[in-house]
Amino acid sequence: MASTEQRLPTRERRPSTAAPIVDIVGSVSPAGVSRPKHKRTYTGFGASDIKNVEAAIPEPQRDVWTKYQFEGFKSKDEFEKEVVRHVETTLARSMFNCDETAAYSATSLALRDRLIKEWNKTQQRQTFTDGKRVYYLSLEFLMGRALDNAILNIGAKTTAKEGLSELGFRIEDIIGQEHDAALGNGGLGRLAACFLDSLASLNYAAWGYGLRYRYGIFKQEIIDGYQVEVPDYWLDFNPWEFPRHDVTVDIQFYGNVRKTQDENGKTVATWDGGEIVTAVAYDVPIPGYDTPSTNNLRLWSSKAASGEFDFQKFNSGDYESSVADQQRAETISAVLYPNDNLDRGKELRLKQQYFWVAASLYDIVRRFKKTERGWSEFPDQVAIQLNDTHPTLAIVELQRILIDVEGLEWDEAWTIVTSTFGYTNHTVLPEALEKWPVGLFQHLLPRHLQIIYDINLFFLQSVEKKFPNDRDMLRRVSIIEESQPKMVRMAFLAVVGSHKVNGVAELHSDLIQTTIFRDFVTIFGADKFTNVTNGITPRRWLHQANPRLSELIASKTGSFDFLKDLTLLNKLEEFVDDKEFRKEWAAIKYANKVRLAKYIKSTTDVTVNPSSLFDVQVKRIHEYKRQQLNIFGVISRYLKLKAMSPEERKKQLPRVSIFGGKAAPGYWMAKQIIHLINSVGAVVNKDSDIGDLLKVVFLEDYNVSKAEMITPASDLSEHISTAGTEASGTSNMKFVLNGGLIIGTCDGANIEITREVGQENIFLFGTLSEDVEDLRHAHTYGTHAIDPNLEQVFEAIRNGTFGDSNDFNALISAVRDHGDYYLVSDDFESYLDTQKMVDDEYRNQDEWVSKCIRSVARMGFFSSDRCINEYAEGIWNVEPLAV
Repeated sequence: MASTEQRLPTRERRPSTAAPIVDIVGSVSPAGVSRPKHKRTYTGFGASDIKNVEAAIPEPQRDVWTKYQFEGFKSKDEFEKEVVRHVETTLARSMFNCDETAAYSATSLALRDRLIKEWNKTQQRQTFTDGKRVYYLSLEFLMGRALDNAILNIGAKTTAKEGLSELGFRIEDIIGQEHDAALGNGGLGRLAACFLDSLASLNYAAWGYGLRYRYGIFKQEIIDGYQVEVPDYWLDFNPWEFPRHDVTVDIQFYGNVRKTQDENGKTVATWDGGEIVTAVAYDVPIPGYDTPSTNNLRLWSSKAASGEFDFQKFNSGDYESSVADQQRAETISAVLYPNDNLDRGKELRLKQQYFWVAASLYDIVRRFKKTERGWSEFPDQVAIQLNDTHPTLAIVELQRILIDVEGLEWDEAWTIVTSTFGYTNHTVLPEALEKWPVGLFQHLLPRHLQIIYDINLFFLQSVEKKFPNDRDMLRRVSIIEESQPKMVRMAFLAVVGSHKVNGVAELHSDLIQTTIFRDFVTIFGADKFTNVTNGITPRRWLHQANPRLSELIASKTGSFDFLKDLTLLNKLEEFVDDKEFRKEWAAIKYANKVRLAKYIKSTTDVTVNPSSLFDVQVKRIHEYKRQQLNIFGVISRYLKLKAMSPEERKKQLPRVSIFGGKAAPGYWMAKQIIHLINSVGAVVNKDSDIGDLLKVVFLEDYNVSKAEMITPASDLSEHISTAGTEASGTSNMKFVLNGGLIIGTCDGANIEITREVGQENIFLFGTLSEDVEDLRHAHTYGTHAIDPNLEQVFEAIRNGTFGDSNDFNALISAVRDHGDYYLVSDDFESYLDTQKMVDDEYRNQDEWVSKCIRSVARMGFFSSDRCINEYAEGIWNVEPLAV
């Protein structure tokens, strides 16, 4: 074999322009023939490079480039010209076969062309300034529709509306063609999206990093009352992303670690073997409001490093195996939160997290190295924010790069790492604090496990020095949990590896310091921990979702400046007693309810009366969010209505209970809650005795664009989590900002909303967080009496009123037999009493509308712009760029 190698020269086959590049292994090809490996193209230039390149371009060439630089549309006529051009040249259609889908595509491309210009300028401006950048790492970015947001942010709504009208289309129909970007599920992802909007609107140099999920989390369908998950094919046409096939990163998994000594006697670790998967970048422009700043969201997609097709296997008849590498690689970025009830699901989740942070860190480090600064300046140029525990591996990966690749000493590298990262905690629920089995780490990321053990060792040594007499503290704060099997506690790793840890509401920040991270406060001091109460972007959640209300507010405050400074809403209080203003406010709410009623009719075939009180709970389905408390309350209301005489019923207030949200595919109890809601609706909605007095609706596949329709139509929204379980919540802020009132517990941001809007403008009920543990203890070890009204509800379910009672036994049993962990029974009486108070107050419409106006006027604090400024000042130490 050796002589063959010497005889045959090594010939490199020319890469095909269309085929993927692979290393072919096996005896089918002649020896010495290989496919070339892909060589990375370094995108962009450093600040000094770009000036040199510009100077090297001859002036005549520069003049030509400048002369023909693209300028986006400025007028209605130019907009129409761009749309028609895209219909005819990009889509190869004409006036005769341009349907609404084609019109959406052409409109998006016309808008996108204009965004690209500002996007490029923003990136150049950030490079020239050569200042500190913020990198926001989030596994979810729940962006919603991009077209309407882009039109509003660049101030082209009137232009687009009139232009599309002249071309024969309604702008609302065109906007409705867009699929929501399926990059998130709940509040975590929507917060990240609001933050990206604020970062761009406030002119901060910032990038988001996430994963490009091919099929989203899933598309929810309701079949026979049950949730059924189907793929979400949202990427069939997506004009808002730019594939960067030249920006690729090879990511390693499995393998083993060799330790050797270099010529200086220093131990060097080498991670060998295993599997390589390639990350490909896709960029999404994020336009700021009323500013040219357009930031970047970079999403990573996975593909096989060996290429997507193995010709040798195909030619030998092994057709399935010929694409197996690509299929295995693609699973990494296929679905958000793969079901982790199985061990393979756990491995895929950890693989997903490492793939994303390793690609992002490679990109961040590459960008820093172009500045040719010393490593000690890295934290002065880079701030990385971890949105929950999912990206915690970034801490370990940066340490690995610094010590294994760049050759820094451990202590110097660790100082850089801890000065770079900030960690946002989003939960105090033990099951939501990620832990991974040590054995899984050893198998998948062997080098990272070694580094985690070293981080833990040095950390515990420092703790032991500080607290020599508290041996139990070492066990409590160890990153490695000494359980069976041993587990890596990611939240503890995030705390140890970050310079700041923040909660997302005052109560939540207090709770993390007194419960899950109490020992770390003792070790590091209280200064390491801070609070940044969440916020929402008023551009999407008022201006875009509720344009008529936004215009009414602008007419009273004097301008749309409140969209950049939400505290200007306080001017509305002057008009609370203005009858005409109240009348117009109520008319807008009614119109929004009519729109939602039409949508409910078209999708569920349930007719609802817009004059009824619309009672809404739309959010992720989870026991702690207590949709079960809500539906038990609905059943109780139904039973009481059934027991009344027809004359008594006429005096009751009509109500529509609206639910929406997805249950995690592996969360059986949450799926049962959805089934119960739909089963109750199937009975109640057809009961002729009840009629319009009570309707129960579950809206399937809840997402951002549906939230934009539901939120402005709400009279009352439910934020009824067990006290101490909801970190913040942001949907509560959206509902109040749109002129709806809240029924809620003293939990999360409800407390701060109460402080801002006044206790008289919110309906609070239930146990306080400080009493929760005592009640849980009493349930388990003492007596546990079920509320009598709740017993009646359980009796009705058991009697088969809403279908086979066996389907719902677990929901009843959780309350009656298994300790009622979420205090449904304890809070039930208080909940029903408060709902009765809501009924009474809603009858006085004048006073109700006044409460709504006062609440909106006092919501200035809950802007995501305020959040970002707090992060920038207290955690990232960055300034906005001059534009």
